[in-house]
Amino acid sequence: MKRKFLMIAVTFATSLCAALPASAQFAKPEDAVKYRKAAFTVMGNHFGRISAMAQGKVPFDAAAATANAEIVAMMAALPFSAFPEGTSGTEKGTPKAKVWTERAKFDEGAKAMQAETIKLVAAAKSNNLDALKAAVGNTGKTCKSCHDSFRNE
Repeated sequence: MKRKFLMIAVTFATSLCAALPASAQFAKPEDAVKYRKAAFTVMGNHFGRISAMAQGKVPFDAAAATANAEIVAMMAALPFSAFPEGTSGTEKGTPKAKVWTERAKFDEGAKAMQAETIKLVAAAKSNNLDALKAAVGNTGKTCKSCHDSFRNE
């Protein structure tokens, strides 16, 4: 009985935390910007390692590709809660203001990228370089699409 109660309490607490608005996660807009930049940096670093394998710049290693792809997929969910309104800019690499005026399209792009990262993990686990190359290409296209639409270059 105690175990069942504990499980219900943990489930309730987890649900409550997940329901908090994203803006409540950051004390200041600058904190959100730092967070999203850090998440994108880690994701980009690990995606770059896989991309190097796909391009033949480093030897293909399915175990390393899988480990890196899993990090990319995990990180792919993190930065999108860190786009509070008012954190756009005009400098290179900053989000355009249309992130907020076209939020549904932005969120759709985020979901598409996240779906591709799941496929990237599967391709890495397949131990098939051609499958990995295709998944890297598709994942990269979703990243580029969002960058082209929503990031200042």
